[in-house]
Amino acid sequence: MRRDNQSCASEFLLLGLPIRPEKQGIYYTLFLVMYLTTVLGNLLIILLIRLDSRLHTPMYFFLSHLAFSDISFTSVTAPKMLFNMQTRSQFISYDGCVSQVYFFLIFGSLDSLLLTSMAYDRYVAICHPLHYITIMSQSLCSMLVIVSWVLSYASALLHTLLLARLWDNMSCVSEFILLGLPSWTEKQGLYYALFLVMYLTTVLGNLLIILLIRLDSRLHTPMYFFLSHLALTDVSFSSVTAPKMLFNMQTQSQSISYAGCVSQVYFFLHFGCLDNLLLTSMAYDRYVAICHPLHYITIMSQSLCFLLVMMSCILSSAVGLLHSLLLARLSFCGDNIVPHFFCDLSALLKMSSSDTTVNELVIFTAGVVVITVPFMCILVSYGRIGATILRVPSTKGIFKALSTCGSHLTVVSLYYGSIIGLYFLPSSSNSNEKDVIVAVLYTLVTPMLNPFIYSLRNHDMKGALGNILNRIMFSSR
Repeated sequence: MRRDNQSCASEFLLLGLPIRPEKQGIYYTLFLVMYLTTVLGNLLIILLIRLDSRLHTPMYFFLSHLAFSDISFTSVTAPKMLFNMQTRSQFISYDGCVSQVYFFLIFGSLDSLLLTSMAYDRYVAICHPLHYITIMSQSLCSMLVIVSWVLSYASALLHTLLLARLWDNMSCVSEFILLGLPSWTEKQGLYYALFLVMYLTTVLGNLLIILLIRLDSRLHTPMYFFLSHLALTDVSFSSVTAPKMLFNMQTQSQSISYAGCVSQVYFFLHFGCLDNLLLTSMAYDRYVAICHPLHYITIMSQSLCFLLVMMSCILSSAVGLLHSLLLARLSFCGDNIVPHFFCDLSALLKMSSSDTTVNELVIFTAGVVVITVPFMCILVSYGRIGATILRVPSTKGIFKALSTCGSHLTVVSLYYGSIIGLYFLPSSSNSNEKDVIVAVLYTLVTPMLNPFIYSLRNHDMKGALGNILNRIMFSSR
């Protein structure tokens, strides 16, 4: 018999502001004007900073992100409050309440961290003016913003998962058992060494990509900007599953806590979706470079590149949060054995004693949005690239296009093919071993190959690596 979610409340009652009913209209108008002023004023700041090149400095870089964060922070609570005041409705659904907590914590933490970054910027400008440009480099500013986002996401996710666990989950299990790799027990030592080498290669190779791109000014282009973020995402994506798998293989321990399992699902989905969207952005960059070379610098501006990355992060986080919250509402009684080496969402849904119809519908819908649609965009981009090359057939042009785009297409085919085959094509009930093998392919193999396919075969990256090695050898003499 299935047990439905046993939370006693499906919605909450917001008492709102302690305002007398006869003054509701005045306060409604006041708060509406305040909210619109906040949104329009901060949008104006962002617009001015983007359009005026004189404002492209670290201080205004942080200010533009603070303005965006302020709009988002206010929009978490103000529209709902105004809606309740206007309609005299005080209800908010369970999902709406948890989501509001999540985004409130994200943008609240982000505000604090951005203000800290701005304070450091002012400290360097006033106390070390001669070294300001060197210290407050573009890479440092970007890193401070990215770290602020990551810490904000992590803090909000932790609080939200604990809240969802407190309120909603009445599961009988406090931990799950990960079976790991199927039928490979007798070769655990060999596979442990193999996967450890693969993981270390993934981490070191992708960190080398990031280092080279940051240190060589010739690589400060849109293509390498996306590549550096893809490298960071690949490291994070592999780190979600590989360390736990290696730890379990080494210690013969197969357990993972409930909170650890849900967190693993969130980060796996977040970085998996982010990989997809970054690959799509890179395909668009190649399309503009080959099909519209004269307008490349204008189209692929710094602001557009940053916007594409930020939108990819936000959409990926939203998808991961949605699935994690829906998973946290399910009950798990009885079997707690996961036939996988990590907490795979589809495997957990099969184990649940609750109705998973909504979860499955969301998986299909989100899969279309973050997997199928980006994949189709990549195919369209390369279709246009192929048509452009065929209009001006030349051996040199074809070779250059293949060297630029061939590696990307190889990884795209491998990555998307394995995911679509695993999650969208029907499989038999005895396909657990196949699922695990495919999962190893896109969680370990593909991120490991990216440094070689994207970079180490690239002439610019080889040149950057050679320059760095020459500097090191010269300085050591």
